[in-house]
Amino acid sequence: MTHEVTLDDGEIARIAGRIDRPIVLVGLMGVGKSTVGRRLANILNREFVDADDAIEEAAQRSIPEIFEEFGEDYFRDGERRVIARLIEEGSGVIATGGGAFVDTETRALILEKAIAVWIDCDIEILVERTSRRDTRPLLKNGDPREILTNLFEAREPFYKQAQVRVVSKNGLHADTAHAIIEAIDEWM
Repeated sequence: MTHEVTLDDGEIARIAGRIDRPIVLVGLMGVGKSTVGRRLANILNREFVDADDAIEEAAQRSIPEIFEEFGEDYFRDGERRVIARLIEEGSGVIATGGGAFVDTETRALILEKAIAVWIDCDIEILVERTSRRDTRPLLKNGDPREILTNLFEAREPFYKQAQVRVVSKNGLHADTAHAIIEAIDEWM
């Protein structure tokens, strides 16, 4: 079952005009933060930034390299600084890494200065989606289903603090983007 697109261009423009701060997408790896984020930014006529790409650009190395060379704490510190900069720059839609919103300081910053949108998704769908690429450091050592389930259980209390929650299903990215716009409109 997919979300039915019910917004016309006039409604989208009305809602977009009311959004006065960046939209920050949070959730587990594989929920579609980057792909849906690009579509959402396009629909709202805003800039899209993937925080992971910005981190790699700032560090001049890949996220797996950062994890391997310096560890997760170092990565989270850099991630927090990059997300703060992106929010201050007024980026329209920001996709974050799956663990970004778990960090207390990063979460507080996002909740204060942006609209946090938790994209939630069924674990089975996430297992299938994340199996498509071998670039996720946290899934390298063990059973992806078990790792994703454990990550969800550990992170759900943090994700629940987002102002907006939308469930992503196997369907069109535009449907999830429209669901986000509708959910933000209801929240505002």
